[in-house]
Amino acid sequence: MCFQKEEPAVGFGSGCSHMCQTCAGESTGLTSTGAAYTLRTKMDLEARAQNEFFRAFFRLPRREKLHAVLDCSLWTPFSRCHTAGRMFASDSYICFASKEAGCCKVILPFREVVSIEKMEDTSLLPNPIIVSIRSKMAFQFIELTDRDSLVESLLARLKQVHADHPVHYDTTQDEDLTSSVFHSTSMCGDHRFGRIEMVSSQNSEEREKEMSPQLHPEALVAGFWRSGSQSPDSRLPREQIKMRLWNDHFVEYGRTVCMFRTEKIRKLVAMGIPESLRGKLWLLFSDAVTDLASHPGYYGNLVEESMGKCCLVTEEIERDLHRSLPEHPAFQNETGIAALRRVLTAYAHRNPRIGYCQSMNILTSLLLLYTEEEEAFWLLVAVCERMLPDYFNHRVIGAQVDQSVFEELIKEQLPELAEHMQDLSALASISLSWFLTLFLSIMPLESAVNVVDCFFYDGIKAIFQLGLAVLEANAEDLCSSKDDSQALMVLSRFLDHIKNEDSPGPPLGSHHAFFSDDQEPCPMTDIADLIRDSYEKFGDQSVAQIEHMRCKHRIRVLQGHEDTTKQNVLRVVIPEVSVLPEDLEELYDLFKLCRPFICVGLTMNINFNYKCKTNFKMHFQKKSQDKCVIIMVSNSVLQPEREHMMSCYWEQPRPVALRHDPSRPYAEQYRIDARQFARLFQLVSPWTCGAHTEILAERTFRLLDENVDHLIEFKAFVSCLDVMYNGEMNEKIKLLYRLHIPPALTENDRDSQSPLKNPLLSTSRPLVFGKSSGDAVDYQKQLKQMIKDLAKEKDKTEKELPKMSQREFIQFCKTLYSMFHEDPEENDLYQAIATVTTLLLQIGEVGQRGSSSGSCSQEAGEEPQAPVPSPEQDSVFAGTHNGKSPRESQAFPEAAQGDWTVSLEHILASLLTEQSLVNFFEKPLDIKSKLENAKINQYSLKTCAMNRQSQPELKLSSP
Repeated sequence: MCFQKEEPAVGFGSGCSHMCQTCAGESTGLTSTGAAYTLRTKMDLEARAQNEFFRAFFRLPRREKLHAVLDCSLWTPFSRCHTAGRMFASDSYICFASKEAGCCKVILPFREVVSIEKMEDTSLLPNPIIVSIRSKMAFQFIELTDRDSLVESLLARLKQVHADHPVHYDTTQDEDLTSSVFHSTSMCGDHRFGRIEMVSSQNSEEREKEMSPQLHPEALVAGFWRSGSQSPDSRLPREQIKMRLWNDHFVEYGRTVCMFRTEKIRKLVAMGIPESLRGKLWLLFSDAVTDLASHPGYYGNLVEESMGKCCLVTEEIERDLHRSLPEHPAFQNETGIAALRRVLTAYAHRNPRIGYCQSMNILTSLLLLYTEEEEAFWLLVAVCERMLPDYFNHRVIGAQVDQSVFEELIKEQLPELAEHMQDLSALASISLSWFLTLFLSIMPLESAVNVVDCFFYDGIKAIFQLGLAVLEANAEDLCSSKDDSQALMVLSRFLDHIKNEDSPGPPLGSHHAFFSDDQEPCPMTDIADLIRDSYEKFGDQSVAQIEHMRCKHRIRVLQGHEDTTKQNVLRVVIPEVSVLPEDLEELYDLFKLCRPFICVGLTMNINFNYKCKTNFKMHFQKKSQDKCVIIMVSNSVLQPEREHMMSCYWEQPRPVALRHDPSRPYAEQYRIDARQFARLFQLVSPWTCGAHTEILAERTFRLLDENVDHLIEFKAFVSCLDVMYNGEMNEKIKLLYRLHIPPALTENDRDSQSPLKNPLLSTSRPLVFGKSSGDAVDYQKQLKQMIKDLAKEKDKTEKELPKMSQREFIQFCKTLYSMFHEDPEENDLYQAIATVTTLLLQIGEVGQRGSSSGSCSQEAGEEPQAPVPSPEQDSVFAGTHNGKSPRESQAFPEAAQGDWTVSLEHILASLLTEQSLVNFFEKPLDIKSKLENAKINQYSLKTCAMNRQSQPELKLSSP
């Protein structure tokens, strides 16, 4: 395997981004097609990883796709020089990050850009371009390679964005900086904020109707201040000092979403954002303000569509409304509760995949205190969908991943504490709420809002470093704690006694402490000091490092979830089947991975310590002491498998991922479709019927798909397989019987075209047959007695199966005949099934004539006898394995008026008369050998599937 080293596309980290196709094919034993798929998937994964880093670094929407990364320099007026860095161009943004960490970062949404122009190229300003934005600012980039094509592509995307979301800049309504309202993303001039209005074909009256009158028009805390519930105190001058500092910063660095973001603004955020600016700066830092301006009327429409609908999600929301921030007066009246209800319900309606999860109510309550209702909604969107990805779902995967990252950081940054608390998972049970609620649930509200300030500016990095600072401040007490409960008490007491000296209002009563303070007073800690310590001591972790750790731990967390799911599924299924647990475990693995795929490890500065439990060929290419490329390759790869692999690492709604639904019960989480089932059926089913196996698999799938959603779960699959391997003869025959009546057998069944289109078969064969010895055997009395015995033993509560028509019976016999092929006793079995088939055809005809003649039926003993048939006549289906229907050249008489039918009891009784058939269905079957062969052959079946890729999907029409 050879690698050519290239500069990574995004510039986060380094490593190989190209693999030679020839070497890939040689190293893995793949064909050129397989090598091409391998290379393509590896490149796709790396591109997605780079996109993830890009979106995480600038905290952009997950839909953003990175198009170009270029080295350049940006003129930074605050330093009066050009700052070296990189430009990142995506669908809707131009971003810049300096090469020196923390020096400068800029985010320019295309909707804020007015023009992109090339300047004259000089020795002092090589290849410059100017990007002008609406707030009368311009950004000068120089040293751009391939400038012409870059500008052309940027202008094309700018035109597209403005076409999709046209804007009109209106400067007629300016407001002072101290106003609590920022009108939109654009802020005009150095001291005032302008307004951006959406251009629409609607007139002003129609636009006003888009805003629902029931929405609360302002931040809850604003009304709370005006009501006099909070009286100003001596701490208000501190707010005024902060306001002056922010005003000065706005003048020098800009005041819009396009502002220069440097270490200076980080220090201002760490001090605590002024109350009057807090909500609006949250909107800018998270870029939720762009979503707000791009979707006028969207929230109001969601509210109208979602309110009044009752479902499980709305019931959960109602239960949590009054326990969100119960200590705050704003949520002790219907105004705050109603606003909270609307935002949560609207978001659940927008994103049913998440719906509503606990802790969303606490976060939304805080957002409503400092922003208008619609703004709070878009902030919630930003947090749930990009700032805390995968946090708010049933399995809280994202939070668990970050808990695992937090444990690693504890080991690196606080080794003594990690050594004392060898099981750091105990800390995870305590710190999980820190991440889920951003410390809001375990810290006084006036202090926790400062944490949220840092979170909106620095993302999850702020929570990691603050968590480390909390542990470091309590390391001595934690090391001396005797058990987990004492450690919990230490941390809860510390966090409950964190004060905010700069808060303009009186402290609210706290309900977060787990324990009372009856024993001894706890010293108070100022939140500003704690945040400052967190930045100074633990702020050296970069976004790229955190994302690398997240990726590594995500694999482990997902594997842990898969193991837990597997054990729960087996616990449910084992009591209901006779398959041994170890075999059941192998079946589960085959079921879950019945569709092999390619998995390419990313080139990252991490150790990929992941045990591959599937039958992959693994190849390692050592890059350096701490870098490793892992490539796991199957013998063939299809587009659906590549897409599924991508969705395993980056959860985005994809049709191929529908087969896995973590919200369902454990036994139903993994489901497979008809094509996957057909492959698995061929691998593990004991009923191998040659070319007929695939047709039998289709019918089995239709039978198991009781709710007709074209997916079946593991429990149904195993229950069916258990009957095939371990069921008694009557259970196996009953299953076969059900596979040849509706809904398993349909009019459109592709194997039944020839027999079903012909007139119904008819025969005059007698119930007395000649044997080779010349003796005659009369089966009639024996059949009657066996049918009576079966009827007596039949469970009265069991639902009686419908009788089988002649066309269904023909297919039943064809299946039986196919099952005997290549069996050691196939000659005896063929003779036996021919005999049984003739018996059943005669029984059906007797019933048909009796049905047509009504009460004039003959006595059983008076049935007409016909000449003994020849051996060739006995072999009714002798030609079926060659693909020809028996007697296809003969003319069949027209069907009688009555219905030709036989019942399950008739078929079972007839089969019991032939010992060779009894032996065939009662012989023990070894599932272990099947499983071993399945693991070897699972990829060869996949190769065959590639050749049939152009064939249409299986049609599962209902009868």
